[in-house]
Amino acid sequence: MSTTPHSNDKKLLVGKINGFFGLQGWVKVFSFTEPRSNILNYSPWSIKVDGGFHTIDITNGREQSKTIVAHIEGIDSREDSQKFIGKDVYIDKEQLPELKESEYYWYELIGFDVINKDQEKLGMVDYFVETGANNVLVVKGIKEHWIPYIEPFLISIDSNNKEILVDWDKDF
Repeated sequence: MSTTPHSNDKKLLVGKINGFFGLQGWVKVFSFTEPRSNILNYSPWSIKVDGGFHTIDITNGREQSKTIVAHIEGIDSREDSQKFIGKDVYIDKEQLPELKESEYYWYELIGFDVINKDQEKLGMVDYFVETGANNVLVVKGIKEHWIPYIEPFLISIDSNNKEILVDWDKDF
């Protein structure tokens, strides 16, 4: 299971550099994208350095077994790549493909109010979880609700009022 990573107004967290790969500066990347190899479709990447974002260009990358490996431009040894281990990978949200009307990226729904058919506010969208069978909307309010992000539970999304209407009992 993975949770939806948090982001800011312009940047979206899409992965984490989590290890070395080989001796020539390549790194292993844990990707939050779906499918996970999609992280390689975005360039440049940004990482946080001293509280600000620093842009890095990826010259090459591929799926390697169950992980993603990438080469960062100008990084040609294991020693050079060491400073990147543990860094979160961000992209500019402008790099994302445009969606059709009534389609949303998960990050766009974070903070929306979730209301049931009885007009009871259940809380706000905190994050999403992939379960394999379907995705789950995690709503935090007086209590936490895990609502399947599928019909018949998801009725409508009102992006103007930042509300999601669900068929879900407040006590469940």
